[in-house]
Order: sequence, then structure tokens, then C-alpha cells
Amino acid sequence: MLDVDDFWALIEGSATVTGQPDERLAWLTDHLAGRTPAEVVDFALRLDETRRRADTWRLWAAASRICDGYCSDDGFHYFQVWLVGLGRETFDRVVADPDTLADVPQVRRLAGRSVGDWADDEWPDWESLDYVAGEAYERITGVHEGLDEAIEARGRERSFSPDPRDEQEDLGDPAEFARRYPRLAELFPATGR
Repeated sequence: MLDVDDFWALIEGSATVTGQPDERLAWLTDHLAGRTPAEVVDFALRLDETRRRADTWRLWAAASRICDGYCSDDGFHYFQVWLVGLGRETFDRVVADPDTLADVPQVRRLAGRSVGDWADDEWPDWESLDYVAGEAYERITGVHEGLDEAIEARGRERSFSPDPRDEQEDLGDPAEFARRYPRLAELFPATGR
């Protein structure tokens, strides 16, 4: 069994090897492929469970402000996965208070710059982390796209898009956003886009 602590050890272990997202993915895939198929399923489930903790309207509003409004369903889903990739401490802190994104160095580097000037690897998303378990599962079992069937056999289903359960707030008003997220509002002033 791969529990929550094991999950975070793998995520954070990948970051100690390299800061490059693709190299982290290769490291994670290799390490998962050395485990049992059941543990790979556990990893996929832990990722989904963890990501769901970040599936809130409050965090979506913060992500949307950082990305100057470019935060669709897919964009927010991949933002959540990116947040997981930042590690347990940062993830827990930001889920508890999205305004603490203002402390995250990867977010601070984006402040004051147009999203059109961001390099691909600067965007706060990590879509490919969603595919690591599937690749490792296929490598172990030889079954193409077998991970989803294995998850369904456990009576579970992965989520591939946001579904916030908290109350949606209207944060389109810059003054209201600034009241709730003062530090992010200062770093990322409303552009009127």
C-alpha cells in the first residue's frame, strides 16, 4: 500500500533530484514502475484525493487572478496538480489560505509580467503529472490504459476536471478581491481583461 506519506515522499523526492518538470516526471515514472501495480493505483488515487483538497472556488479565484483570467476548467485542474508538485508544506498552506500564494517563489516571479511573456515552463500548471501513474502502470503490466480499469475495479473514479464544493463567491469586483486576497491583489493588480 502506498499511503499519503509515501505519496508526498515521492512528489518531494522528485524535486530533490531536479527542478525540471520533465525530469521530475521521468524520475517519478521510474520509481513508480519499480513498485507493484497496486501501489501505482494507490499513487493515482492519492494524487486525485490531494488535488481535490485544492478544488475550491477560493483557490480558483486566486489562480485566475495570477493567470490574468486565463484559468479555464482544464487550466485550474492543472493548476491544482502544479500546486501538489510544490510539496506538502506549500500545498497545505495554500489550500488553507490561497492568499499565501503570494509567498510562493514560482508565483512571485510571474508578478508584474504579462502572461504573454511567460515561458511555457513558468505557467503554474503541471498537466503531465496526471499521466505518470498511467505510464508506470503500463510499463509494469503491459496493459495500455489499464490504470483507469484498475481504479474502477476498486470502485473509484478519477476526476479530470474541477468540481468545487464550496460556495462560489463573486470576486469579479477588484475591491472585493483585494479585501479577501490583499497580497495577491498587490502582486497581480486587476487588468480589466
